[in-house]
Amino acid sequence: MEWLTHLNARLSRWALYIAVAGLLGIVAVVVCSVFWRYVLNDAPAWSEQVALILVICIAMFGAAAGVRDEGHIGMESLVGLLPKKIQFWIGNVVGFLTIVFGVSLTWGCTMMGKAVWTNYIPTLGISEAWRYAPCVVAGVLIILFSIEHLIALYTDKEVTPSWH
Repeated sequence: MEWLTHLNARLSRWALYIAVAGLLGIVAVVVCSVFWRYVLNDAPAWSEQVALILVICIAMFGAAAGVRDEGHIGMESLVGLLPKKIQFWIGNVVGFLTIVFGVSLTWGCTMMGKAVWTNYIPTLGISEAWRYAPCVVAGVLIILFSIEHLIALYTDKEVTPSWH
């Protein structure tokens, strides 16, 4: 499990770096777009599409990192009151459902990317499939992070958050 923890911690940090870079990128795109629109009186056609792709990156990579560091929504106060054996089984259900979600996200977005591969975003000149790439990568990360949590649950170990 040591190698998986090391790999996942590194991947989680990189997912957060990408999400932060996307956030900085969206701020830059919006500021430039406003400047061009109101100061130069010439709105760039590409800014909306770039901002949309960056929002997808922020959401997907941030969500994947949240799964690794257990930052997702949970009912820990309620589950904490239950006996340890029931907590164990609830952890199993949550882990397996998260894996199912990651597999569904990866598979569904891969199929969507294949379906729109020949379509292009006119203002950017790139394939529409690029909109789905962050979702596919995030789905794989969610699967890896959930497997790590299940292994930790069965070995009675804690997953150390990426930032500690």
